[in-house]
Amino acid sequence: MSRIGKRPVGIPSEVTVNVAGARVHVKGPKGELSTPVLKGTTVVVENGEAKVSAERLTRNPAFGTMRALVQNMVTGVTAGFSKTLEIVGTGYRAQMEGKKLVLQLGFSHPIVFDPPPGITIKVENPTKLVVSGADKALVGQVAADIRDFRPPEPYKGKGVRYEGEYIRRKAGKAAGTTSS
Repeated sequence: MSRIGKRPVGIPSEVTVNVAGARVHVKGPKGELSTPVLKGTTVVVENGEAKVSAERLTRNPAFGTMRALVQNMVTGVTAGFSKTLEIVGTGYRAQMEGKKLVLQLGFSHPIVFDPPPGITIKVENPTKLVVSGADKALVGQVAADIRDFRPPEPYKGKGVRYEGEYIRRKAGKAAGTTSS
């Protein structure tokens, strides 16, 4: 049995958790999320806690995953999740035009990114932006999509990277002498 799956998920007073059919619905101040109940697991809400259980004979690997999904939904609708991206490179910058993110990343054209519903992008300065929202997986996916426009390269480190990400640098071409 999963050690994580055994622990109940505490539900704050401003959050409501409902299990209807084969879906878990969580509603709170930052939004509303839902996820399907994974096969072989059951979710029960009682006494201000959500408990996940699984059939003991199957040793279901989804047991701990289901508990983590419920915990992430509760955390998302109360506090939310965010990822910070840094842009490194001469002339590389980001700005918001309405709800769309416009990136200048060294291409001949600007890149316009329209965030999906439930995601907010805030440009703190031209080289730093924060992706935030209630759904942890969606925040991570949007941050990864933005990073994929220009991933950091190993020679000068230019590109879009996560805050605190270490880029392993390579030595460039050495200027050698030619022998004749």
